[in-house]
Amino acid sequence: MNEKVHVVNHPLLSHKLTILRDKDTSTKDFREIVSEIGMLLTYEATRDLPLTTKEIETPICKMEAPTLKGKKFAVVPILRAGLGLVDGVLRMVPSARVGHLGMYRNEETMEPVQYFCKMPRDVAERDVLIVDPMLATGGSANAAIDIIKGYGCKNIKLMVLVAAPKGIEVVTAKHPDVDIYCGAVDQGLNENSYIVPGLGDAGDRIFGTK
Repeated sequence: MNEKVHVVNHPLLSHKLTILRDKDTSTKDFREIVSEIGMLLTYEATRDLPLTTKEIETPICKMEAPTLKGKKFAVVPILRAGLGLVDGVLRMVPSARVGHLGMYRNEETMEPVQYFCKMPRDVAERDVLIVDPMLATGGSANAAIDIIKGYGCKNIKLMVLVAAPKGIEVVTAKHPDVDIYCGAVDQGLNENSYIVPGLGDAGDRIFGTK
């Protein structure tokens, strides 16, 4: 596996991912668990955030204690399914700014089409975490990374629940500087470019539009 690809092998995450894959999981449970997995993945994706220290006083004594260095951070969901991961990220990094990137897949060409983009004014100065439940063909992810790089962003990561080998190959080939964090790498894609075994259409399952 490419060193830029980080598969988060954790019993809690694996258990929750199994619930997501189950076709009988309710919309409410699906939405809540997507957010919970978002928290677990964010924990790993932020492992390299820089620390400094500040003086505090515990009930016992004064000490120099570690604290985040204040590096600016932004999360950018690919609409609409990516919205399901944002709450989990913000619970871990409450100070993060949120950009929104609307994309859909042309059903004939299978190419991503952008329809909305709104970023924080200072996004170029921020570490950016792009979030989307699925990394299938890699088309939407690559387009999103291209757009974010177009703003001048240097430190970009991609976080997904489930990835297909093709999507990983496509993204790492075009953007070798981008780290990918995922909960699982599945077998591949079917004739409709859905991940197998996957978990179906994440957007429909998050928002109850299936």
